[in-house]
Amino acid sequence: MNSHAKEQKQEKIVSMFDDIAPTYDTANRVMSMGVDKSWRRKACDLAYKFYAQDSIDKIVDVACGTGDMMDFWRNRADKSGIAITEIVGVDPSIGMVDVAREKYPKFNYHIAKATEIPLKEGSCDILSITYGIRNVVEREAALKEFNRVLKPNGLVVILEFMKNENPSFIGKIRDFYMNKILPKVGGFISKNLEAYEYLPNSIGNFSTVQNLQNELEAAGFEILYTKSFSMDISTLLIARKI
Repeated sequence: MNSHAKEQKQEKIVSMFDDIAPTYDTANRVMSMGVDKSWRRKACDLAYKFYAQDSIDKIVDVACGTGDMMDFWRNRADKSGIAITEIVGVDPSIGMVDVAREKYPKFNYHIAKATEIPLKEGSCDILSITYGIRNVVEREAALKEFNRVLKPNGLVVILEFMKNENPSFIGKIRDFYMNKILPKVGGFISKNLEAYEYLPNSIGNFSTVQNLQNELEAAGFEILYTKSFSMDISTLLIARKI
């Protein structure tokens, strides 16, 4: 795929998220049955444990969407007695960021792509991207950009729906849910069936866990933690900048 085609594909994805922004939170909660909250808590708590600092300058959430992960970073830090100076959301979708600003006005936001984060080199302690990396067309460039903005020993935290090449019986049930049930539920709530048909397709066309680990290592990271949750629906990866 040439650079123009990649740019067009990325613009189409951003436009789709602009369209579903008003109903995105409701659809997500219904489709995940609320379990995504436990995955997000686990991601934050483990990252804080690995980073082992009582005071953090900056956490940036890329593809921040409507801002929920930023709120998890804040709440989990409060419970652990960790002081955070700034939490920043980055997303190319104006529609999504508008919703996030209304929900969480205390955070800072930038309308920007994952490959062009408007932050200084080595300025972030932790960078997260939750259910967004598969929507980044130029993923390898984005991982290098994540490395650029992180401090030495800074962490990248990824939560994502991953491709499963050899699904178990339970995995096949998951795939049926993702491919047949989820699009209809999300489409009904959002009135945009195409957007929620995109979700299972984007997972099927996405990377395996091993491939993403390899890409992270090639971008200058050391893998610290990998685990799949809830019938392998969601996978958490935490890696350190080296």
